[in-house]
Amino acid sequence: MSLPERIGLAALRCLDPERAHALALQGLRAGLVPLPGPVTSPRLSVKIAGLALPNPVGLAAGFDKNAEAIRQLSKAGFGFLEFGAATPRPQPGNPRPRLFRLTEDRAAINRFGFNNEGAEAIAARLAATPCAVPRGLNLGANKDSTDRARDFAEVLRIAGPHIDFATVNVSSPNTEKLRDLQGAAALAGLLAGVMETRAALAEPIPVFLKIAPDLTDAEIAEIAQVATEAGVDAIIATNTTLSRDGLKSPATSEAGGLSGAPLFRKSTRVLARLAEETGGAVPLIGVGGIASAEDAFAKIRAGASAVQLYTAMVYHGLSLAPRIARGLDTLLARDGFATVAEAVGTNRKDWL
Repeated sequence: MSLPERIGLAALRCLDPERAHALALQGLRAGLVPLPGPVTSPRLSVKIAGLALPNPVGLAAGFDKNAEAIRQLSKAGFGFLEFGAATPRPQPGNPRPRLFRLTEDRAAINRFGFNNEGAEAIAARLAATPCAVPRGLNLGANKDSTDRARDFAEVLRIAGPHIDFATVNVSSPNTEKLRDLQGAAALAGLLAGVMETRAALAEPIPVFLKIAPDLTDAEIAEIAQVATEAGVDAIIATNTTLSRDGLKSPATSEAGGLSGAPLFRKSTRVLARLAEETGGAVPLIGVGGIASAEDAFAKIRAGASAVQLYTAMVYHGLSLAPRIARGLDTLLARDGFATVAEAVGTNRKDWL
């Protein structure tokens, strides 16, 4: 990390977390952040669900909810980007404060509640802005919706022509009863509607499913079966957790989803279990607590074909993504892997 980035991060951490986040996005859009451009190599290049990624390190949903910094983020060293979550209608989300730093734990708690400008506004930005890497949109449902399953399909209908993949997010803990949609019958019905909408697009795109870390082995097996039968193109494991085990920071008691370092082991165990249940039939994307090349490598060896990060940038800066990608290249070479694909799942058993 450069000295200017270190100073900038220290300054942002003196502010309210949500205000700091908004300023970071403004600075990025204004060109105040150095951007490395593409980070790739023959070893890092990945193909997942038909998408060619220059490297397997992606930006998780939530950092740029409204797709305001597409052009800049596409040059920040990520292999792919995910924007949103987007809902059919704009909504303000939950009352502030709703984002909390847990500095001692290198973590964060959020209870945003799908605050966003709505699918139409987000789709317009996506349509108007080219992107140097594959980009996707996290699909969500309005809090007051009477048919949340239909909401996911509606966002896909609106934004589908302007994205490379879509993620069905039934795992946010901050919209009441949303996680109920992870049950077999509800999930199957929801995915059927999304897949029908996908088929109606002029150019159908891959559909991913994002799941929670707070699942039993039986629930993971059930989700794996439903996702496979529905034809989901990849599964993202995992979203934030409701667990507060082992935390030390003062904000521990705040309601919301926990992300960052404490989530690493929990989310990686879910990832490995999901890899075991799917048997390689569905590509997996590992998320949760990644803050180094070693963390990313562990997710890949547990079963992930690609990874995503977000919270660690609060503590390590935007330059973390290219640093992880380059470090991952070194680790793959060290262990004799010619490609990321060769390393996928080679250490899965240790996480089961």
